[in-house]
Amino acid sequence: MRSEKLTRAWFAVTAVVTLTGLVTQVIATATDPGGRVANLLCFFTIDSNLLVAVTSALVALAGNRGKLFAVLWLDALVGIIVTGIVYQVALAGLYELHGLSLFSDTMLHKVTPILFVLGWLVAGPRGALTWRTVWWSLLYPLAWLAFTLPRGAITGFYPYPFVDAAALGYGRVTLNCVVIGLFFTVLAIGALLLDGRLSKKSLTISATTP
Repeated sequence: MRSEKLTRAWFAVTAVVTLTGLVTQVIATATDPGGRVANLLCFFTIDSNLLVAVTSALVALAGNRGKLFAVLWLDALVGIIVTGIVYQVALAGLYELHGLSLFSDTMLHKVTPILFVLGWLVAGPRGALTWRTVWWSLLYPLAWLAFTLPRGAITGFYPYPFVDAAALGYGRVTLNCVVIGLFFTVLAIGALLLDGRLSKKSLTISATTP
């Protein structure tokens, strides 16, 4: 019971923090003369943070833990890890940010990833992931590419330099996407294997606790 309360409380805070970052980003974009709110859904960062907000809220409210939840949960977990790592490796420092933009950037790329991943490691939920969950989770990055690349070709807007087909060409963009896709897959499989170990550890501790 105590573990369940900790899990729900942790992810309630995570949901609030994530929503704060998302709302701040919308406001910052809307008030920027060169910004377009319609472009926000093209960002993998925004989509992954939305998944984190939804799944965290479901855990906090003791919502549905079925098969769909497991897929969304894994997409949120791996998506936010990819968001944090790719940002630090390839995107940090590309833009000079101030005010609301700096605040939202910090929340979405740093605070939320740390909170969500640490929450999963410490508080669960456990046992939701299967191999089928892993394969279904791959639809998320594929859907993101299927939306972002054709839209970019039409509007000329690409959210990240490494998917800018106008500048790099589709050959280089395809290679970049394959590398990131493999990274996503490896992380998803790693999450499944680690979840199994953590689940067994939790069961062992529960069995030995008087």
